[in-house]
Amino acid sequence: MDKIERIKELIAILNKASDAYYNDRDEIMSNYEWDEMYDELTRLEAETGYIDPDSPTVKTGAEETTPAANRETHEYPALSLAKSKDVNVIRKWAGDRALWLSWKMDGLTLVLTYDNGKLSKIMTRGNGTTGSNITYFADYIKGFPKEIADKGHLVVRGEAVISYTDFNTINSMIDNPDEQYANPRNLVSGTLGLDVSRAAEVAERCVTFNAFTLVHTDEEILSWGKRMDYLAGMGFNVVEREATDSDRLQETIDKWTAVVRSGKMDIPVDGLVVTFDDTEYASTGSVTGHHATNAGMAFKWQDTEAETTLDHIEWSCAAFAISPVAVFDPVSLEGTTVTRASLCNISEMKRLGIGADRATSLTVIKSNMIIPKCVRADAHGTVFTIPDVCPVCKSPTEIVVSEKTGTETLHCTNPDCTAKHIQKYTRFVSKTGMDIDGLSIKTLMRFINEGYISDFADIYGIGEYKDRIIELDGFGEKSFANLMVSVDKARKKHPANFIYALCIPMIGLDAAKKLIAYYGTKAFFDKLRDSSNTGFEEVDGIGTERSNAIIAWISEPKNAALLNKLLSIVTLDDIAKAGENNGTCAGKTFVITGDVHNFKNRDEFKAYVEAQGGHVAGSVSGKTDYLVNNDINSTSSKNTKAKSLGVEIITEDTFIDMFGR
Repeated sequence: MDKIERIKELIAILNKASDAYYNDRDEIMSNYEWDEMYDELTRLEAETGYIDPDSPTVKTGAEETTPAANRETHEYPALSLAKSKDVNVIRKWAGDRALWLSWKMDGLTLVLTYDNGKLSKIMTRGNGTTGSNITYFADYIKGFPKEIADKGHLVVRGEAVISYTDFNTINSMIDNPDEQYANPRNLVSGTLGLDVSRAAEVAERCVTFNAFTLVHTDEEILSWGKRMDYLAGMGFNVVEREATDSDRLQETIDKWTAVVRSGKMDIPVDGLVVTFDDTEYASTGSVTGHHATNAGMAFKWQDTEAETTLDHIEWSCAAFAISPVAVFDPVSLEGTTVTRASLCNISEMKRLGIGADRATSLTVIKSNMIIPKCVRADAHGTVFTIPDVCPVCKSPTEIVVSEKTGTETLHCTNPDCTAKHIQKYTRFVSKTGMDIDGLSIKTLMRFINEGYISDFADIYGIGEYKDRIIELDGFGEKSFANLMVSVDKARKKHPANFIYALCIPMIGLDAAKKLIAYYGTKAFFDKLRDSSNTGFEEVDGIGTERSNAIIAWISEPKNAALLNKLLSIVTLDDIAKAGENNGTCAGKTFVITGDVHNFKNRDEFKAYVEAQGGHVAGSVSGKTDYLVNNDINSTSSKNTKAKSLGVEIITEDTFIDMFGR
């Protein structure tokens, strides 16, 4: 194959992978493999001078799958940055000018436009020239204000991202494996490509905007750093940043790289961005392909490979599939010892060429310096074995082939397998539920697969497995001690949070609060466990459908037994029924805003008010008795409205003096 033919082959492969990455559910190659092919393509284009208009080196990426009717031309082209894995290349580009370093977030780029102090448009980046108008999602994306102090024309560009924590939670709630998302970036793209009729789903997915460039303002601000400060001062989430220069660039990159290497980053990033502070200079220069030469440069981490030998495949039962994990001889990557990496599914094992235990050589990297990943395998003529029983419940397994992608995944055939209900365990330990820190989806699945947890009540007895747990990867004496503190705290709870944690169909936190407010703690649970239960339709906002859902749930013997088991373990706040609460806050409505320091957080503050017979509203109105804000002199919209309505503004300390703690 000559060089031109190889260029065309690489373009076809990369564009197909890019389309899957931007618009589909399944990745068809790793970032590592994509970067290797992209670098080869760049080298061949330089050698031959042949540039195909479809080449990813001159395109911003795949088009987003949003309705054509929403497509508009950008006022300012949203060009991408040139990238390099060599700090010296970036130093040469930067010269002796003042620089800024910031995260290269892995999400979906948005462009926000403001006129006369009000948000007028939100657009996706699209192909850099045209994007999709998604202004209808303005109320469902966090991280930017709807109104700003700048009364002129302002355009700001930033990255919409979803944290790893939210990504894992959302994926765990999707029943169909074909509909699960490959990564947070894929989820953001899919979320913001939803129809306007599904706006409520966007809000649930916690999409957050992070400004990284002030594209235009009528104000004269010629420093990138001051522009970021200007945006932050108006209420925008602004990308984390640090001033540097060519002499200190390596030192600054090393410091930021250490943060990523620590594994504590919850926001997905795939590199760093180096930007000139001088915005006038940054706006000069030519456009090469789809890169503006002076707009900035992206630094991409050089993945370090390690060769090792597969010891065995660990089949881990998750919510909807049994996933293979490669366990291999220890290797050192990015300063840590690595022994495990996910293999995703049977199709990926076949693609990589995984073979038998102790007979397969592996090439392993840490993708973006965080996630261990197998990128190559040599099976030496052997084949891997697929288990015929579930590792959790020992029921028979089956291979399911996706109608959409052809992907082969392994599944447990038992509908009652504990691992299939991981989303319920996630809800039970959530902050809205029993608030048990230290039990992520990953940790819960490990404990379930190890046989430590088979129902909610088992979480409270996890201490008996201490000796085994502290030997698990990522655990130790300190982590276990912190977990036990959190478990012990969760032995006492507001009854509404407990009801939410039980995962009764159709009963969320608001419905639970209505039930407790109407009946009180003791009367509600007495009625719930009464075999002659006549239903809960009498409670405003519950209705027949929800009432029937509660009765159906408690009618299941296993649910009734679990409820009794839990009630023997936890202590619930004794809330009196409506009209009988003589608490300190009885009959009063509060709005709580800003940071709190006496209560652990605003949720705890709210729970106290409700336990004392009060009501907490989300916005100030004529029915509000008190606005609680530790910054009484704030010019926030809530303070301003409270003053205009004559609502008394008090601090948290004053609240405690008046209503107790």
